[in-house]
Amino acid sequence: MARSAADLALALDILAGPNEETDGIAYRLALPPPRQEDLKRFRVLVIEAHPLIPTGAAVGAALERLVDRLDKAGAKTARASPLLPDLAEATRICTALLSAFVAAYSPDYYAQGRAAAGALATGDNSLRAWRARGAVMSHRDWIATDRARAQLRKQWRDLFREWDVVLCPPTPAIPHDHTPDREARRIDIDGVSYSYRDTLQVLPSVATAAGLPATVAPIGRSYGGLPIGVQIVGPYLEDRTTIRFAELIEREIGGFVAPPDFR
Repeated sequence: MARSAADLALALDILAGPNEETDGIAYRLALPPPRQEDLKRFRVLVIEAHPLIPTGAAVGAALERLVDRLDKAGAKTARASPLLPDLAEATRICTALLSAFVAAYSPDYYAQGRAAAGALATGDNSLRAWRARGAVMSHRDWIATDRARAQLRKQWRDLFREWDVVLCPPTPAIPHDHTPDREARRIDIDGVSYSYRDTLQVLPSVATAAGLPATVAPIGRSYGGLPIGVQIVGPYLEDRTTIRFAELIEREIGGFVAPPDFR
């Protein structure tokens, strides 16, 4: 998306704002400035692992090195908080709402979801099941799920009164997979195979389930040489805070480095 946090800040200034033909008639966007300007003033909550997908060894090591540098820079860091929402439940909420959205625009996706949902066991709580049921949920169920999302947003608001940013472990860069059956696609994490779709939904859902801004910054490479980025999640509409934090860790540990033969 960009070579640096400065690139992201510039793009945000250019692109962010209401449509001039609709909301822009009466409203203007006024994003707040970054909460902090120095690493030593940041309050950083670190999520070491998501309950639905494990953190690979290389990713965990890169995240640990980053947190060590943050501690040495004087930032306040912690590995847990009672204010953190249930991340597994947040992923399920996000999965269902996303599936309902896609099904509304894709007759094929809706038909596939309907067939899959009809074949599910009653107690199936897998993300695959949430995708299938979400595709064909009733309007009443959608409202209930959206209310759960509103409660999730409140939990994040409470958390961000004590913390400025939340760091989440990603996966390293993943191989492209064009297998027609998306449920058959797999990703390897430390020698164990996991659902491609689950992996791609679980980690981003930390931010997207509640509509929070997130900036991904490079923090190292995997044992195979692939780039690893940390997801920096911030308070609602405080995009400048996550971008500023990314800029500061660029200065601390180095930013984007072009891979060999990059053009």
